[in-house]
Amino acid sequence: MSSNTLPAGKDEEEMPPPERPPSPPIHTTFAARGVHPPTFSAFKPRDYRMPSPQAMTHVAWNCDGKRLAAVGIDKVTRVWSPDKSMESRSASMFSGGHSDDVDYVSWNPTHPDLFCTSSQKDRRIVFWDARQSRYTQQCQLKVSPTQTSYSPDGRALMYASAGHQLYFMTVGKEGEETKEQWHLSDKDTLIGSSGLFNHVGDGIVITYHSEHTLRVLDYPSLIVRESPAAHVGGCVALALDPRGRYLASGGCDSIVNIFDLSEWICVRTITACEHSINALSFSHDGEYLAIANGGNYIDICGTETGAPMHRVPALAPSPTVSWHPSKYVIAYCGQTKLREGGPPPTAIISMFGLLE
Repeated sequence: MSSNTLPAGKDEEEMPPPERPPSPPIHTTFAARGVHPPTFSAFKPRDYRMPSPQAMTHVAWNCDGKRLAAVGIDKVTRVWSPDKSMESRSASMFSGGHSDDVDYVSWNPTHPDLFCTSSQKDRRIVFWDARQSRYTQQCQLKVSPTQTSYSPDGRALMYASAGHQLYFMTVGKEGEETKEQWHLSDKDTLIGSSGLFNHVGDGIVITYHSEHTLRVLDYPSLIVRESPAAHVGGCVALALDPRGRYLASGGCDSIVNIFDLSEWICVRTITACEHSINALSFSHDGEYLAIANGGNYIDICGTETGAPMHRVPALAPSPTVSWHPSKYVIAYCGQTKLREGGPPPTAIISMFGLLE
């Protein structure tokens, strides 16, 4: 894998500039709040290519930000220490848990070495400890998992299926087990395409790809508390502000809504993107929102103003974006397109920002 040094291609040159929205209220600006934003325009994307006919489908930082995991191109999970190297040979390889391509990876929010991976094709969720090469537990499912999300205490896992249903797993001892294991929960199945836990762990937010509202439920009772209207044509992405003030939702309508969590009112709408939204991620301080979408770019917007701050050129549309847990760095991934007379498609992992 090598860092990309090629000049921008035709797609990047034709990348449209984000539209400038009306000026935000003065009290919400960075200057009024004494916030000094990074000069995002001074950073350049760092693109790392991996020869593969398939795309990287997901990247995720661990809770201390020292490791970055990536999956998608085969049965292997690759984990790097980006502050040291992102070269292919420097990745730790985790294999043997899946019999088919891995789609998704989630890190345990309470432990920097624990993570889980999922595959739609082999219908497994596999749990790992980065300190050892062999998996710690392998769970065979009856459905194809598309996405996983840990509870804040790392004791529960919510996963979505390809059939747009949500299920739960919990960790603990059952019967004569001597050590804790993950078990399928007997909770009712929920209709939904994706979901996440709130910061306390006593609630979940759910999206459905063909439903214009979000659903907010208590956990573990799963009683519906709120169902705010969010998007025309379905909601597909969620992100929770680390400060606990806002929830961002993204839809097929290319719009991002920011909800005030105290009243579940949409307080801001971001219309910078020209493509349907794929993924959202808040920076560690909650000041900035990164938006991955169907275009060859990642938009970074101010949370309090909704104003676009920088458009990061990407080699390909990214299915995901993830802020570092303590630094102004985003990671994203994808696959370059096949161009007539050009090189074959390659899987890519990219980073943008200041890692030092």
